[in-house]
Amino acid sequence: MRVRRLDHVGVDVADLARAERFYTEVLGMRVEMRRAEQVLVRHGDGGVALFLRPDRAPGSLEQIRSPLGRAHHAFEVSPEDLAGARRLFAERGVPFHAPIDWGDHECLYFLDPDGNLLELVGYRER
Repeated sequence: MRVRRLDHVGVDVADLARAERFYTEVLGMRVEMRRAEQVLVRHGDGGVALFLRPDRAPGSLEQIRSPLGRAHHAFEVSPEDLAGARRLFAERGVPFHAPIDWGDHECLYFLDPDGNLLELVGYRER
């Protein structure tokens, strides 16, 4: 067997409507499907399945203070969008870590409204 690509990731959220707004309005994804306890949002050739878990405890802010080595989902964006994300996150009160420079790319770790650790990756021109 050989996996072709990552189709989607699953994320547990306590408030489905709030999560849908965040993933569409802040991250620019589009709703592909809604069910009673699930919303699938798409981005490029991938997706995020938002699963309603009303009893989910919010993730810790500690994740954003020290994000390296923690489980997360990463989304590639342009370097320009990565720079814009810092301003957008600051305006919207989204917790984020200062960008980390890895040489060929920068990354920006942030938390969704349920405390799920996410990352934006912006590769430099090669």
